[in-house]
Order: sequence, then C-alpha cells, then structure tokens
Amino acid sequence: MKKFIAICVLALGCAGFFGMAMARSGKNAKKNDEAEIRELLERWAKAFRARDVNGIMSIYEPGEALVAYDIVAPLQYKGFAAYKKDYEEFFAQLTGALDIEYRDLNIVAGDRVAFAHTLERISGTLKSGEKLDTWVRVTECYRKTNGHWLAVHDHISVPVDLISGKAVLDLKP
Repeated sequence: MKKFIAICVLALGCAGFFGMAMARSGKNAKKNDEAEIRELLERWAKAFRARDVNGIMSIYEPGEALVAYDIVAPLQYKGFAAYKKDYEEFFAQLTGALDIEYRDLNIVAGDRVAFAHTLERISGTLKSGEKLDTWVRVTECYRKTNGHWLAVHDHISVPVDLISGKAVLDLKP
C-alpha cells in the first residue's frame, strides 16, 4: 500500500511539473509569436519608407486568400496581385521622403491566427507638392503557415464626418 501511495504521489508530482512546464512553454510561444509579428511590422515599415513594394508584399500570404480594405477605392482588394497594385499606385503619387509611425500597437496571437491593431501615421509629399500627414486606423490579421506568420487581411480606415460625408484626416492621437 505504501508503494502504491508513493507511486501516486510521484505521478501527481510529475504531472504538476510537466503541466507547469507546458504552461510556461505556451507563454513563451505567445511571446515569440508576438515578437515575430512585431518584426513583420518593422520589416513592412522599413520597406514602406524605401518604397520597396516587393519588401512590403513579403509579409502577406501569396494567392487569393489576401483581402484588404484600404482608404482608397475600390471597396476591397482581393488577392495578392490586386493589393500589390494598390501599393504601386500609392507610391506613384508621392515624391521625396516617406515616413511611417505606429502608435498604441497591440498584438494578440493564438496558435494559428493573430491580429494587430494600431494607429499609423503616414507622412510624405504628393507629386502636386501637397504635404501628406495623416493618421489612419489599421487592423491586420495573420495566419500561421508552415510555422511562420503572414498577413491575410488588412483593414485601413479613417473616421468620417457623417453630416458632410467626408473623411476626417486631421485627427491626431
């Protein structure tokens, strides 16, 4: 009987130890996932400043699964090629230095899907000479494929004045 009790106590102790180790491992995995997504966003920002469309698109899942809602028409971009064209058209409107800034970045990662939301400041100069300095709201969704995160959805928006029907582009956090 003493042997049976000792085996039970040992089994419970091992189960508790392995359970705590698994919980710590899960927390570390979440931190690693969040760090990988943060690194994706930093890579995107670096490519954006350089107007490197291929660098920008390297964070997105290739194919037709990608869907983006941008602040410019059309209502949605379906697929990698359509969203890449959106970036090319955007950069064609600009001249000189371009900058991007994140504010209040939050990342939530599960085992296979994750999302990030942030306020994002875009600043530069249009070819017309007009300055661009706008804060937008960004939500980006990710899917883990072959052990790596790739963006599958972007939602970029600005507030709208419902009375005038116009975008409010001068708000600051």
